[in-house]
Amino acid sequence: MSYLEYNVKWTPSGLAKVLYFNWALAVLITAAAGVGFLMLTSVAGGDLGQWAAPQMKRFALGMAVMFVIAMVPIWFWRNLSVLAFSASLTLLLAVEFFGEIGMGAQRWIDLGFMRLQPSELVKITLIMVLAAYYDWLDIAKVSKPVWVAIPVAIILIPSMLTLIQPDLGTAILLMAGGAVVMWLAGVHILYFAVVGALGAGAVTAVFVSRGTPWQLLKDYQYARIDTFLDPASDPLGAGYHITQSKIALGSGGWTGRGFMEGTQSRLNFLPEKQTDFIFTTLAEEFGFVGAGSLLALYLGIILLCVVSAMRNPSRYGALVTLGVAATFFFYFAVNMSMVMGLVPVVGVPLPLVSYGGSAMLVLLIGFGLVQSAHVHRARSK
Repeated sequence: MSYLEYNVKWTPSGLAKVLYFNWALAVLITAAAGVGFLMLTSVAGGDLGQWAAPQMKRFALGMAVMFVIAMVPIWFWRNLSVLAFSASLTLLLAVEFFGEIGMGAQRWIDLGFMRLQPSELVKITLIMVLAAYYDWLDIAKVSKPVWVAIPVAIILIPSMLTLIQPDLGTAILLMAGGAVVMWLAGVHILYFAVVGALGAGAVTAVFVSRGTPWQLLKDYQYARIDTFLDPASDPLGAGYHITQSKIALGSGGWTGRGFMEGTQSRLNFLPEKQTDFIFTTLAEEFGFVGAGSLLALYLGIILLCVVSAMRNPSRYGALVTLGVAATFFFYFAVNMSMVMGLVPVVGVPLPLVSYGGSAMLVLLIGFGLVQSAHVHRARSK
């Protein structure tokens, strides 16, 4: 029986949907967001209204949206995948003409009641459309060149539009998330080896093009690479962010300095302390124990997603669940690596913790799809 057939025939009642809702996942998501509220209060010097209160309102809205999405059958979202991706791609293209500029990048559209970053929305709709594509495609065709070219094009179009904003971090997450869905769908590993070789060539081209008329990256992006390779070369300039971040991380020790006792954030040595670098504030104030606890919450969320996907007999539901889990993983893995100096600074927020509306709302929409797949999966009587 096909995926669509058994989901149309088997639809749980309203009460059963609430009971089937993955409450453990919701609790872990809320706990991670709670860490964010605590840290946003700390970096504001105890002022709940500056960053924490607006974030709480966004989270409440996002959780309500997640619950509504979860109550709608997953086959509905499957049929809506192409339309959702097309709409988000249109918004991403509209940024080039009507987008607002902030911190040297044109990434946002002002909707009146909120500023939306379409590239964040594409992270989820890309997973949706790729999962729908592989749910439709015959398994025997998955690794055929012509059928591999189609999802590659689907991934590259929004990635290139995001890259020219410029937003290298989000472009990397889009390509990584799309690649994971392709791999999970069964695309032969040889294709990924070829992409790896091309990636190595692209990295070489990036360095060779520096200072030429066909320079591939912006000057500030090259500065980030220089800072990554040698932060001490410009400790008061390009290397300031990562230098202060490492000081904050190291000064936390095992148990930290205490809530609102972090000198790097309280004395404003730490830049972007409420967004990209909020993890360093957590590590400074609560030490290895606090940072490890947040990481444990994140890993618990991923584990619940993986277990749900393994128990889901539908190809679409499983791919969407694992795709959202992979995107969530890339979020915190890149952010934590970035603030620890393991990768260049690319401007990726810490999920559910960093201050911001678009990233949190879109992530909770993604978890709503995970919940929908979990609630509406076929269960034996």
